Amino acid sequence: MSGRAGMPAPLRGLIVAAGLVAVWQAVVWLTGVPHYILPGPRAVLDALVRHAALLAENAGMTAAEILLGLAIGTLLGGASAVVMDYARAVRRWLMPVLVVSQAVPVFALAPLLVLWLGFGMASKVAMATLIIYFPVTAAFLDGLRRTEPGWTDLARSMNASRWSALRHIRMPAALPSFASGLRVATAVAPIGAVVGEWVGSSSGLGHLMLNANARGHTDLMFAALAVLAALAVALYFIVDRLLVRALPWVAESGVEDRINA
Repeated sequence: MSGRAGMPAPLRGLIVAAGLVAVWQAVVWLTGVPHYILPGPRAVLDALVRHAALLAENAGMTAAEILLGLAIGTLLGGASAVVMDYARAVRRWLMPVLVVSQAVPVFALAPLLVLWLGFGMASKVAMATLIIYFPVTAAFLDGLRRTEPGWTDLARSMNASRWSALRHIRMPAALPSFASGLRVATAVAPIGAVVGEWVGSSSGLGHLMLNANARGHTDLMFAALAVLAALAVALYFIVDRLLVRALPWVAESGVEDRINA
């Protein structure tokens, strides 16, 4: 109740952002740090305005890579969780592969993906997919395995097949866990795309940041970083709101209060 009656979340976000900018400006003033190391907020804002078209073009490419990786990773992760839950033999074989995929740093795979898939969008989408795949799979599988026992007992007493119980009872019951995994995946999705752009690309915010840094245009690098941060935050909140609307029974149990708290 207090969350709904209090300050709106967007306004709180703006206040926090304004506070961070104020601290940033204070650091620049008090330390006298050279602008090529830490430009002030005004310089970055000027770069945002001056290079708006360039930033928008590269942001569009990075956003496309993130969204494609998010879509593919979510579909693969959801399907893998269902298959592993339905077929235990598959789970015994596939689970070690999932663990190994997370044990190897994703950053170390980026050069290989660029080598195999080229400098275009495919390698960046593959990087984003790899990062997204595990949290979605792990969260959805955990939700499937934690279905209320009474519901599954009722399905068995009604002679429901394993597939019917999975489709009509266990999968709907696991959707809140799936949503949690998707939120985590959305938050980390930009990492894969940007790391892929750092390793090798001809466009995107990551490529623009490296190029600006190499030329000593630190203000443009910070502007690209600000656009990337805004893109990531906007994507997270859009996905979060869509999940709240798609799963209203979860919102009733506290998710809505968490968002507006």
